[in-house]
Amino acid sequence: MHMNDILILYYSKNDSTKKMARAIARGIESSNLASSSIRTVHSDSYKESDDILVTKEDLKKCSGMIIGSPTHFGNMAAPLKAFFDSTTDEWFNNTLESKLGGVFTSTSSMHGGQETTLISMMMPLIHHGMIIAGVPYSEKNLSSTISGGTPYGPSHVSHNQKVDLTEEEKLICLSYGKRFAELVGKLNS
Repeated sequence: MHMNDILILYYSKNDSTKKMARAIARGIESSNLASSSIRTVHSDSYKESDDILVTKEDLKKCSGMIIGSPTHFGNMAAPLKAFFDSTTDEWFNNTLESKLGGVFTSTSSMHGGQETTLISMMMPLIHHGMIIAGVPYSEKNLSSTISGGTPYGPSHVSHNQKVDLTEEEKLICLSYGKRFAELVGKLNS
């Protein structure tokens, strides 16, 4: 049986979205239903030791894709948007059509635009014909978190510091990855 591969594509400036990508990947892998490939986008702050840069081939090969970005003025960061702005050929060729898509974000303040960022990140995925998966309220940590976590996708609040994900934020990322893998499996069965 062919194992579904889920692409986790992120941009991270201060490592918060990178930590989230890793937690979501652990959730995917824990399902035993899919594998995960973590990729990043080119930026002025890209370091050689970071994750592999995404290619258009990654978009073709994936069974689903989850994208992550810090919030920049209530929107995704420019490096991630620049990558999507370069995917016109993939849009014309329906490369991502009918694949599962998802989003995650990190903000420095509690009211830093998490929901607007997550929703704006969905727009290119919808234009590519992807099916969007959020975080259902059956994930109990959504109701108890006092930091990140939204029904639109996992989120994190860093409080203007380099801090680790809270326990609730980690659990939301893990359960989202696992649920995403389950949904990709159902879509591709």
